[in-house]
Amino acid sequence: MPASERDETPPRVVAGTAGVSMRDLLASCAAAKVISTPPRDPAPPQPRPTPATEEHRRAA
Repeated sequence: MPASERDETPPRVVAGTAGVSMRDLLASCAAAKVISTPPRDPAPPQPRPTPATEEHRRAA
């Protein structure tokens, strides 16, 4: 075998990422985050404003 064939390094291939666009990669990460995040508890109901609280809020 000639020396030139032995000394050549084979092309480097990154396993698993070939052919995946950055947009697809980011979209899959966003989808995984949505799926893996538990739902939030509903917000507590807000008290209904009274005339006294409305005047106090306007003065501030």
